[in-house]
Amino acid sequence: MGSIHEQAMQYIYQQVLQRLLEHLSQAQRASLQLLVQRLIVSAGGIERVRGMRLLFVFDASRSSTHALACLRAAQLSIAARSPGTFQLRIVTAWQAGMSATTRANLDGSFSALFLYDDPRIELLVFDDQQPLPFDSRRLPSLDQQQAERQEWLLCGHVLDDPRATVNFASHGYLHLAELAYLASYWEGGVDAVISADTLSDRKRFLAWSRRALRQARLLGARPLHACASTLLQGLSGLRRCYLDQLHGRLQGQAQEMDPSRPALRFVTIDDLVSDRDSPGERLDGFLGYRVDDQVFSSPRTGMANPMLLAHLQGLRAEFLCSSSYVEGMEDHLCQVRSLEPRNRLPATLPAAARERWQRDSWKQWRAEASAFALKHYGLSDTQLVCLVFSPFVAQGRRLELFLNRCHPGMLVALPYLHKALRGEPAPEPVAQWLVDISGLSLTHLRTLYRREAVAEGLLLGLQCRGADLRHLQVHASTQGLARVEQPGAR
Repeated sequence: MGSIHEQAMQYIYQQVLQRLLEHLSQAQRASLQLLVQRLIVSAGGIERVRGMRLLFVFDASRSSTHALACLRAAQLSIAARSPGTFQLRIVTAWQAGMSATTRANLDGSFSALFLYDDPRIELLVFDDQQPLPFDSRRLPSLDQQQAERQEWLLCGHVLDDPRATVNFASHGYLHLAELAYLASYWEGGVDAVISADTLSDRKRFLAWSRRALRQARLLGARPLHACASTLLQGLSGLRRCYLDQLHGRLQGQAQEMDPSRPALRFVTIDDLVSDRDSPGERLDGFLGYRVDDQVFSSPRTGMANPMLLAHLQGLRAEFLCSSSYVEGMEDHLCQVRSLEPRNRLPATLPAAARERWQRDSWKQWRAEASAFALKHYGLSDTQLVCLVFSPFVAQGRRLELFLNRCHPGMLVALPYLHKALRGEPAPEPVAQWLVDISGLSLTHLRTLYRREAVAEGLLLGLQCRGADLRHLQVHASTQGLARVEQPGAR
């Protein structure tokens, strides 16, 4: 019975490979044998390829999806002509801020490539640092959702720069690096990390990593470009440092690199899996991949849905900058257009997003974004407006301005609000109002009250870079803070 089952599975794998080859572009099919040879050489020969385990960090972008398809074709091609093939460990982000389209793309790609039932494939997600098998029906846990929610709120309140709420790209890179680090150590580890990023992207990422690690005093002796373990452990430590600073905690001791641990290799495949001359629509159709018009700024925006980031800029313009929600959104769209050539999005994506914005009313767009924030993060527009003002840091520097603009009825309670934030005795309804209006606990609010707004340093440096890791520029209408520092200013 076991032999019959094995033969049946081999037939299924052959059919999957045949269908996959039919949907790859001519250039990708021609490069497949070169990809196979590169992987065999990396394993140390065809006789050792069966014992090799590769790690691929899947970010659900279109380029990453196509690279995964080529890797699967290489895995099945080796299996068809030799006794065994390599193991592939795929780790992907599974976060509350992911859109329904992104979730469907993940499940559709894994199903089309027949990854769920292949013992040579490991599909992993990390939910609140815990490894779990990928299951498209399981939503992120409440702890994961709360961690993302707190991080987003604290970023907006602590960082005194509009760019901190325009973008979460650096967070996205740190989160993916943390996933790769955890997955590389899990259950026996891996032999190599697959990278499908272009050479220019890899160089920029390494330069950004060195700069950030040096700033955090986490740069070790091993060269980052030569050892994946060093890079991933360094970025994992950088993320912990980032979270410690964000929460106002004392920075923990950096984890020492185990000198006995073998150096983890990078295997680059971008030159063999990407085909810029082909639109890739046939492969998209086979994988069930649909362009997500919400991801209009970059496929690597991090934990926050790009629609929410745009919504936040509309709220900033309306409530803080004496402008309007529509003008804030239009300014955000102008910034997105300026980044299109750098982010190398599919040609149809920016057009699809603009068409949607023109087709749908701003009122409907605003309602969708508000509903998404409430459903996935438990955040109301009232709490997002509070985030935009950042009224609690620096001893409540903008608290009176916030009340003047948004809650004039609470001005009479201003002294009690300051008392509650200082930790002094204050009426319970006042303390509860602070919690309700901010979405943060009283402990977090008191920590914010004691600290100054961050205008420089590691936190701001991480948050003020776009998905291409270049510094972001913010349009004049979204800055606005200089005009409203004084209470009652317009």
